[in-house]
Amino acid sequence: MKFKKHYLSLCTILLTLITLHSPAMAGGIDEAINNALTPISNALVAFVFFKVKVAGVGIPLVVAWLVAGSLFCTVYLQYINVRGFKHALRLIRGDYSDGHGQGEISHFSALCTAVSGTVGIGNIAGIPIAIAMGGPGAIFWMLVAGFLGMSTKFTECTLAVMFRKENSDGSVAGGPMYYLTKGFAKIGKPAMGKALGGFYAFGILFGCLGIGNMFQSNQAYSQFLVVTGGDASFFADKGWLFGLLFSLVVFGVIVGGIKSISNVASRLVPFMAGLYIVTAVVVICINFKFIPAAIAMIIDNAFNGQAIGGGMLGAIVIGFQRAVFSNEAGLGSAAIAHSAVQTKEPVTEGFVAILEPTLDTLIVLAITSLVITTTMVADPLFASNLLGNNLTGMAASSAAFTAHFAFAKYLLAAAGMLFALSTALAWSYYGLNGWSYLFGDHKTGKFIYNILFCVCFALGSSIQLGSLMDISDALVFLICVPNVFGLFLLAPLVKAELNIYWEKIKTGEISPTADGEPVFIKSTCSPAES
Repeated sequence: MKFKKHYLSLCTILLTLITLHSPAMAGGIDEAINNALTPISNALVAFVFFKVKVAGVGIPLVVAWLVAGSLFCTVYLQYINVRGFKHALRLIRGDYSDGHGQGEISHFSALCTAVSGTVGIGNIAGIPIAIAMGGPGAIFWMLVAGFLGMSTKFTECTLAVMFRKENSDGSVAGGPMYYLTKGFAKIGKPAMGKALGGFYAFGILFGCLGIGNMFQSNQAYSQFLVVTGGDASFFADKGWLFGLLFSLVVFGVIVGGIKSISNVASRLVPFMAGLYIVTAVVVICINFKFIPAAIAMIIDNAFNGQAIGGGMLGAIVIGFQRAVFSNEAGLGSAAIAHSAVQTKEPVTEGFVAILEPTLDTLIVLAITSLVITTTMVADPLFASNLLGNNLTGMAASSAAFTAHFAFAKYLLAAAGMLFALSTALAWSYYGLNGWSYLFGDHKTGKFIYNILFCVCFALGSSIQLGSLMDISDALVFLICVPNVFGLFLLAPLVKAELNIYWEKIKTGEISPTADGEPVFIKSTCSPAES
């Protein structure tokens, strides 16, 4: 009965807003909001993405900061992204899971939830953009950035479980806002940690309404029109109706909390990733004879390329920028989902998190890259249009797929819609944790947040608030500053926890499942002690 009342409340609010946002009023409202926010968004974007010139190439400081964090975590933890990969696979398989630790979801569900937040439209449309800006060589540096990002994810997600908080209803909450606050208190800097944690919570709360909400709704609507006939579709002038219906689906999932979100994600992610990967692999197989030339083009251009604004350095900058924008390593967002895992050993989720950039960057982006580059080799006109910026983004990816079989655009559109939905579900949980940190863990507050999230999602498909989106995106990347700073200072705690864990594995105190009875020892830095 309560669930029906919640749905009724949401429908009433949405219908009221849609009535107020009629076609006659929409343009004026959107324009007024944009005009009011434009000065703020311009200033914030210029600040967050401030660039310094190096050898004639503009390098965004925020990207350099994220790369510095990835390099530090990789070297300081002695290439845990390589050493821990096999163990990560064993954990995701369930070899070391007893199901009795604190937390709410399994390693696999936590990974699927986090992946659902990172694998999105950008994995399809981002490659052509990177190639257009940085040349084919940018792909090589994207893969390098993904490889380094595995270590960042390990550090973030280990900290997220070490310093997570148990709520009054038995659920858990975690992420950068918690490990900045509690972790800094542990090293004797409580005031700094509290300030940084609060700033992060505000940034993730506001940011989730843009990049993980309104943008996803807008993209889902665009892909839906592709499937249903474009301008001839019944929904062509009814973005508000699509937004209303889709938001009700989203609400039905997120109102159940992380368990509901992870249940959907654990089913949705394998299906949508499989759908996209199979389609892409078919194209690659068709272009099989062009693969050697495509790989040679990528490698050669990575070191001798003619990227816009600076050759090799330009390719490196664009590649790293697109990679961190895709896998979010250093932003700390995915650590919020990973913190809900059921385990007694925080390090185990750090290992599992290594697989996230592997799936997002080293597999999905790599496969997309081969589709685009082999098509470039096979079709010089396509390559010319792509490098000349006459064809970019989703349009370029769609052209590469449909050049081989016409119905691919429908498969691509379906995958895009699923990506948008899964990203929205994951980011709703990220924002909820920011809300709970700032306003407390109360059922009424959580319900208000869920309503707010769904209202924004519904409106996102029918309004154009560019300035609001710019502010949201800027805040999402601004929060990497306190997060990466926290990784630098708290890395010794992670290293100590890792060394203890390895010692337990070595001595047999922690062993893989034997006859259905896995052995686990309580962590030396349990959530209660931290």
